[in-house]
Amino acid sequence: MRKTLIALGLMLSMQFAAAQPAVVKVTPLGGIAGEFCPQDRALVFEDPNGTRLLYDPGRTVAGATDPCLGRIDVVLVSHMHGDHLGNAHNKAPNSGSCEQPDMSVSALPNSSAVNIALAKKAKIVTGSEMPPFFAAKLKANGGNPADSMLARFGGSVTVGGVRIATVTALHSNGLDPDYIGGELGKAMKEAGIAGDVGLATGYVLRFSNGLVTYLSGDTGIVADQDVVVRNYYHARLAVMNIGDGFTTGPAEAAYVINELVKPASVIVSHANEVGTVDGKVRAGSKTEAFLKASKVPAHVPLSDKTMSFDANGVCTAGC
Repeated sequence: MRKTLIALGLMLSMQFAAAQPAVVKVTPLGGIAGEFCPQDRALVFEDPNGTRLLYDPGRTVAGATDPCLGRIDVVLVSHMHGDHLGNAHNKAPNSGSCEQPDMSVSALPNSSAVNIALAKKAKIVTGSEMPPFFAAKLKANGGNPADSMLARFGGSVTVGGVRIATVTALHSNGLDPDYIGGELGKAMKEAGIAGDVGLATGYVLRFSNGLVTYLSGDTGIVADQDVVVRNYYHARLAVMNIGDGFTTGPAEAAYVINELVKPASVIVSHANEVGTVDGKVRAGSKTEAFLKASKVPAHVPLSDKTMSFDANGVCTAGC
């Protein structure tokens, strides 16, 4: 009788789990657990089928051995600036403070993105002219250059059941000569020029549950956010930069979300400020300004706190 009851319980549990709507889990890997800090860029997306994508590892992932990473199948890099590609990183999770994070460990000349991909045996998916750079870095470090995959504007690749496309991002994308090294890198640095790796990109991801997600990268306002991201891809969840100066500010970002992309939900990104204190949005911050201006539910990515989104882009847990 006891075995029968256990078997029945397991069967009911499996049926209940199967009946639950499939969700995409989004986990921020920021500088300080429970906060939204100036250097925070990195997000891990987990498809319902288990595929895990790391977006812009930046400087807050504590290298390839960071225990918060877990398994990583794909690394996405929007552009080559150090705060996205990862020219340095903290020595351990939660090092330093939110206002002054520890970035004492150099990731040069490889970058955190390359080091993580090598350690995790992950693919690196980028657009524009970035893939050859990553292929060369993988090869130079004993990896497989074919693991650097191209998804140029208008095309896409599918990895682990997740379709990955690149879209326009209006931003600079010079490659720091420190990644090149040697006499060439030295000469470029002295001349004040960067390597040309093509245009910066954003991403549109289609997950196996049907959720379409727009990752803005660093961008200004572009017509493609309406014509391509909304009208063609029909994005329902967006990750939007709000930092101002280098990218769209809160008002401009809110315009992109309210009038162009029009998703069901948006995750704030790249605020370049202390966005929260004790997990609460800081009064007078750019983060607060964006939250007030957004006409759709806007979520603050508190480090290590996982959010779940259904196929329609609605947060079902953790927001």
